[in-house]
Amino acid sequence: MARSARPRTAARFAALALGCALALTPMAAQAYTDSEVIDGFKKTVFGSEYPGLFSTGSYVRKFNGTVRMHVSSFSPSLKAEVERFARSLNGLISGLRLRIVNDPERANFRVFVTTKANYETTVQRSVYGNRTAAVRGKCMVRSKFTRNGISRSDAVIVGDDSRSLFRRCMTEEILQGLGPLNDDPSLIHSMFNDRSRYTAFRRFDRLILNMLYDRRIENGMSVSQAAELLPRVLRDVRRNIRQR
Repeated sequence: MARSARPRTAARFAALALGCALALTPMAAQAYTDSEVIDGFKKTVFGSEYPGLFSTGSYVRKFNGTVRMHVSSFSPSLKAEVERFARSLNGLISGLRLRIVNDPERANFRVFVTTKANYETTVQRSVYGNRTAAVRGKCMVRSKFTRNGISRSDAVIVGDDSRSLFRRCMTEEILQGLGPLNDDPSLIHSMFNDRSRYTAFRRFDRLILNMLYDRRIENGMSVSQAAELLPRVLRDVRRNIRQR
């Protein structure tokens, strides 16, 4: 009797342990509350890590019309990877229209994949147009925008450092160049946080981008104007993402 009781007790403990493990899976951890997502939207969409053309941008800014992206790279394989990721966003962000163009003169979003040795020069020459401009970080994106929206974004990504750095930079800078231009250290679920180490387009950030490109959220909106709409927009975005 005692010998047979132990296996049943062990089985109960095993089932309990399995239940706890499932509760801690990434899927369970991604059950973000509406207030968390709306807070993330406000912190990333209003404000900017890099100033805009005429303003710091305490209003909604995104691309109107088609995003025409040109990718230049020292590595053909990295160029192809960036282009695949960019194209995939059409199916992940409702309201976004993005296509790759071969002519950089036709682009309104340029991505430069460069070496670590050439990073500073690429930013100075291709983004700032100033050979003495101060350069920080290992990747960056800068957008020109007004209340009418983003007219141009330029991203520079280092491709010959670690694989994780390239993946993180590619994902973060391209996504931020579409509109959520601000980083905030309090956003523990987001890639838009210099302290995070995420390398993929996470659900939290996907909710923010889908809210931003919803037609009800318009360029030039203030925080208070957008705040009235965000609960309804988020509800619809959650439903649309679940249906995909």
